[in-house]
Amino acid sequence: MTLAAAPLAVPGGSKFRAHLALTKPRIIELLLVTAIPTMFLAADGLPSLTMTIAVLLGGALAAGGANTLNSVYDRDIDALMHRTESRPAAVGSISVRAGVIQGLVLSLLSAIVLAWLANWLSAALALAAVLMYVLGYTMILKRRTSQNIVWGGAAGCMPVLIAWSAVTGGLSLTPVVLFLIVFFWTPPHYWPLAMKYRDDYANAGVPMLPVVRTNLQVTASIIWYSWVMVAVSLSLVWIAPMGWVYGVTALVVGIVFIVMAYRLRAAAKREDSNINDTAMRLFHWSITYLSLLFLAVAIDPFLN
Repeated sequence: MTLAAAPLAVPGGSKFRAHLALTKPRIIELLLVTAIPTMFLAADGLPSLTMTIAVLLGGALAAGGANTLNSVYDRDIDALMHRTESRPAAVGSISVRAGVIQGLVLSLLSAIVLAWLANWLSAALALAAVLMYVLGYTMILKRRTSQNIVWGGAAGCMPVLIAWSAVTGGLSLTPVVLFLIVFFWTPPHYWPLAMKYRDDYANAGVPMLPVVRTNLQVTASIIWYSWVMVAVSLSLVWIAPMGWVYGVTALVVGIVFIVMAYRLRAAAKREDSNINDTAMRLFHWSITYLSLLFLAVAIDPFLN
């Protein structure tokens, strides 16, 4: 990764928006989709206001810090991809120094907030998540292996552990299962997107699975991870245990997910020219899937 040129001069309001964009707010929203329901399940109802603030604020700061550092480090490859070429670090509207300081400050603040309002375990898990994403995924795995999103995606599973430990002060098998749901969800969520932007990743030299494997091979992997994800999600019924609301939801949305994965596989087999459209339908459904599944996690404690 080469050093970027001096940052462009931008107005104050635009500068603020650029700093905010570095944190990738939409990704933070998705992470909190799993953290908030986990708090409800851990508390067997409504968590305290203090714990809610700790997880929401601490989690958002940790994710924002990790995303900022990722944006700064990946500015060279982001500039080569159409999907990311307008990101602040890629265009030079934010300096490397400012971006690194922002990322480190946000990450440190997340640990302080969680240690102060919750406990040291949740603070340590938040810092571990930042290190996993920045060092593990961004700096080591992303540019070196097609399995980057599999192992690097583990950082995105950490909010459930942070939320559970903040509420209960410890960990158990239930949050581990929640972690595994998100872990096995990540590849079939991200690979369809990578299929559409295969050329972008290839031009940037990033070995995402669709870059180094055929569509048939990629869709086979998507199906495998989808089946395991659904199986793990259903295991929560007995492990937590969960009631009928979660059980029915997990089964129905899981079936839809698998059906859509097989449709993508079928498109790959017939070499459909519109396969990217099918891939993006699975990508968008994967977000809906996770949202509905964890909504059921949040509702279930109030009905048992």
